[in-house]
Amino acid sequence: MKIFCGRANPTTGSVEWLEEDEHYDYHQEIARSSYADMLHDKDRNIKYYQGIRAAVSRVKDRGQKALVLDIGTGTGLLSMMAVTAGADFCYAIEVFKPMADAAVKIVEKNGFSDKIKVINKHSTEVTVGPDGDMPCRANILITELFDTELIGEGALPSYEHAHRHLMQEDCEAVPHRATVYAQLVESRRMWSWNKLFPIRVQTSLGEQVIVPPSELERCPGAPSVYDIQLNQVSPTDFTALSDVLPMFSVDFSKQVSSSAACYGRQFEPLASGQAQVVLSWWDIEMDPEGKIKCTMAPFWAHTDPQELQWRDHWMQCVYFLPQEEPVVQGSALCLVAHHDDYCVWYSLQRTSPQKNGRIHPARPVCDCQAHLLWNRPRFGEINDQHRTDQYAQALRTVLKPDSVCLCVSDGSLLSMLAHYLGAEQVLTIESSAASHRLMKKIFKANHLEDKINVIEKRPELLTSADLEGKKHALDFRESKEAEPHPLWEYPCRSLSEPQQILTFDFRQPVPPQSVCAEGSIELRRPGRSHGAVLWMEYHLTPDSTISTGLLKPAEDKGYCCWNPHCKQAVYFFSTMLDPRAPLGGPQTVSYTVEFQPLTGDVTMDFTLSDSLSDGR
Repeated sequence: MKIFCGRANPTTGSVEWLEEDEHYDYHQEIARSSYADMLHDKDRNIKYYQGIRAAVSRVKDRGQKALVLDIGTGTGLLSMMAVTAGADFCYAIEVFKPMADAAVKIVEKNGFSDKIKVINKHSTEVTVGPDGDMPCRANILITELFDTELIGEGALPSYEHAHRHLMQEDCEAVPHRATVYAQLVESRRMWSWNKLFPIRVQTSLGEQVIVPPSELERCPGAPSVYDIQLNQVSPTDFTALSDVLPMFSVDFSKQVSSSAACYGRQFEPLASGQAQVVLSWWDIEMDPEGKIKCTMAPFWAHTDPQELQWRDHWMQCVYFLPQEEPVVQGSALCLVAHHDDYCVWYSLQRTSPQKNGRIHPARPVCDCQAHLLWNRPRFGEINDQHRTDQYAQALRTVLKPDSVCLCVSDGSLLSMLAHYLGAEQVLTIESSAASHRLMKKIFKANHLEDKINVIEKRPELLTSADLEGKKHALDFRESKEAEPHPLWEYPCRSLSEPQQILTFDFRQPVPPQSVCAEGSIELRRPGRSHGAVLWMEYHLTPDSTISTGLLKPAEDKGYCCWNPHCKQAVYFFSTMLDPRAPLGGPQTVSYTVEFQPLTGDVTMDFTLSDSLSDGR
């Protein structure tokens, strides 16, 4: 069996999909997936068990056997809950073979093999009948097919097929219903994740402004949702323009349609401003009465903010309107939620689509290339004027009138900074056709198409002929890191002070051999030690540094301020410090770091002190 595995570059945000063969250790993919976060989601687990127990009771009260179909069983947890709640039999479907194999072992180890059958198929391939995977249709449907967007993992087509081919009429479903909520806001910070703002550069000839091409300004953007921990976004970063609006609901106990649809909600703006962003989340009701509810609402919309459940497998959504639109307080508008079988998007209309008959089912499509090349944090990074000022200040210290600058970074604006700051000649490598086209548009909009030479080639294939026989004065490379996480979204504390691990001198040739470092880190604060974090600090000049990690020293209690535009490389420990055991003195974590310059891979090993146990 072969499977595609994603590998992300935390600096550029690009994901490469690699095909792994049957010898690959799929356990690593499972361990690094969202399974663990789901299994530790206490609120989710309690609500699911309450809902399953109630559904089994309703079926039994009707004098029927409780036959459960669990689609996407994963570890088999929900199936085991069903049997524990009194179900007569459970068919647990899992398409991912390594996970299905794990579910078989977990079910057997917990003594449920006689009541649970794990079926390693996609639910649309499951057969019903005397010789089928299921002898008859089930009457209780249990699923956990939801992502942050609710429908992004194909929940609607799966439910649609299950009701038509695998379930009895008038079946029970857990969850019973889902409702999607939305709130319209104005937020310059979030809007900077979607549009290119004018960027100002102070030069010897005065201020120069890098303007976005009109094509970027008109582009409706990419249809993909930006999932985020809204509880970590400061309320000062946005202005609410509407109340929280229930947009649409899905009843999972009845026939579900995956056809495209739209739902309009009339509202009066709470304030005047620029409508730019829609914040969205959902809740699921486990029972028909709605007494057992699991909600993803952020703290300001939560019925009991003190009971917020930390979770990372379900977060909240940020959607961008195709264009920002002015709204006036008290002047009625209609927010419209559109969806197809996998995606949700929003539009703002003056009247309800039911009244004027105007429906826009087509998903927004990026036609400017920028939303395909730059992810949302990258947009925010490029729009960060302070970051631009730091780069400009650093460039001024090295540029000379005869400087020939080479920029090695797809989709970077560094080449434009170098030109405006006086470089004689600027060349930029855009290794992908998409980045080549995008940069050409940006150069043209700023009348620089004849000033900056674009080379469409991978950096390692560059020859002196590409540089017209000249040596370059600027080289900027971006590397790949494993396990990227945007730590600004995750409340955390540092237990040690930052420590320099490796140093790279970009003025020197890249070493062909691996670079290793060994050392130890003192734990200076008590607390749970979950892992280690790596980030880069770019020393642009002796006096100017840009950090992709901590932006300032941690507070006395260790609370961290992380760069919101970057992801950090997180290495998790398999064991952690027992928080009940006070530190008797400084404890240490020994480490070994190996960096492969040619591939960008970083591997780290840790040896923890006795009270931490030993972890790798």
